[in-house]
Amino acid sequence: MSRWISVLALGLCLGAWAAAQIETVPHLEKEPPPSQAPPRSDRDQEAGESSSQDTRIDLSPPKDEAKNRRVSDAAVTDADTDMSSGDVQEFHPWNPHKAAKDVEVGYFYFKRKNYRAALDRYKEALYWKDNDALANFRMGECLEKMNQPEEARLHYEAYLKILPDGPFSEEARKALGRLKGPEEKPRP
Repeated sequence: MSRWISVLALGLCLGAWAAAQIETVPHLEKEPPPSQAPPRSDRDQEAGESSSQDTRIDLSPPKDEAKNRRVSDAAVTDADTDMSSGDVQEFHPWNPHKAAKDVEVGYFYFKRKNYRAALDRYKEALYWKDNDALANFRMGECLEKMNQPEEARLHYEAYLKILPDGPFSEEARKALGRLKGPEEKPRP
């Protein structure tokens, strides 16, 4: 019974304290009277500065602009002639986050021996990030399991080209040794 009384007394004290706190905080929703001007800093006027609406920005070109423009005009002309030669390269989408997710999902399929689905996800990862070392390594594993040694070899080599001392470099070298035909193995 004494516990209930002490809990009740504590609750009343906390309620009274909270009510007192609410009363001491000024009400933030009050608006200034309509005739009162907005607050301004007198320091801005003393310093000769004005509000941002009155600030003028100097848009005149620099003094040596004509000399520099000749160089940049030549660069633009060179770029235009390069583009007209038919060597236009289009932009390629790049999203490393999507690539990492595709590699992760591909590995999920790989562990469940669904190599076709894993291969598709690894290809998707290489679409989003064309030099992804892990996607190349996993794709090599997949292709090796699907009995496509030539393609697997290309991806293992791509992995080693990107990360020669990477975490899977030793496995990639062993796989390349397995995938080489008997006529390609070096003689001792």
